[in-house]
Amino acid sequence: MSKNNVVKLTGRDTITDPLTELLRAGAEQLIYQAVEAELLELLDEHSERRTEDGKAGVVRNGHLPERELQTGLGPVTVKIPKVRAKTGEPVTFHSALVPPYVRKTRSLEAALPWLYLKGISSGEMGEALKVLVGPDAEGMSASTVSRLKQVWAQEYRSWCEERLDKDRWVYVWVDGVYSGLRAEQTKLCALVVIGVNERGEKHFLAIEDGVRESTQSWREVLLKLKSRGLNAPELAIGDGAMGFWAALEEVYPETRQQRCWMHKTMNVLNCLPKSAQPKAKQALHAIWQAETQAEAEKAAIVNALKQTGNNKAQAASLLGIHRTLLYKKMTKYAIPLKTNA
Repeated sequence: MSKNNVVKLTGRDTITDPLTELLRAGAEQLIYQAVEAELLELLDEHSERRTEDGKAGVVRNGHLPERELQTGLGPVTVKIPKVRAKTGEPVTFHSALVPPYVRKTRSLEAALPWLYLKGISSGEMGEALKVLVGPDAEGMSASTVSRLKQVWAQEYRSWCEERLDKDRWVYVWVDGVYSGLRAEQTKLCALVVIGVNERGEKHFLAIEDGVRESTQSWREVLLKLKSRGLNAPELAIGDGAMGFWAALEEVYPETRQQRCWMHKTMNVLNCLPKSAQPKAKQALHAIWQAETQAEAEKAAIVNALKQTGNNKAQAASLLGIHRTLLYKKMTKYAIPLKTNA
């Protein structure tokens, strides 16, 4: 008896790019923490200044109005704090990371692998900040970066230990994000797992550095998730990297598997000339965006007939079925025996 691997997904139109949204929110928090570390360093420099009653002579004094930095992931909101000197010369806080009137930054797309591979793993957070806001990050002092490293490393360790058995996880998306970094002769990547619970909420479950996308690296990620209480998801979605699927069979053998349609579409289009890609992309979208399995199968048959100029034998071969079965399916789905190529 064949096993049906089709799992119905609801609310597909609302899922645009969860990784982008999560990264944008993380970027806001990252910049906030960096600016806060700069402010604490300034207050430390003036810690000896005291009022007559022994209180701090330089204190916080609210924030400047919020402003947005335009990034490759969309607008990121920042709030720059202010200080007030109660004694002596006036003191003004200027962030080296987000200078006054700056409205644009470099793209954030590369921040994720830099942050977790080169940043937390090897401690070079300055490089991660340069990816976020450009060369202005070089103006940050060593003590500010050191303070940030301690905060981020502790937050990352705590996040990696959070229990996952408070929710029932239904779907997981997995992928390897390559940064171009190397450990000796081995290519490194960030192994990312995004989960959706039964309420439809998306969360990062794991971001770990790994050696390529090997079975051993994915096995360690999945075993760690299992030790934190992750149940066996109903469905796992990923690309064609065989390392993950082999590890999944070992750790969660009952979880059904599905190839990521985005990766599958890209792989198919890469094999076609550019002139044929738009129509091919449209035909592939008609398959995976179909509401039911029957509609998806019908779309695949119609596409195969178009690709082969209505040659039934070639279309059947393209679909991997016998020509007799193709005729039966065409009758079932009311597809005319003679169609326009």
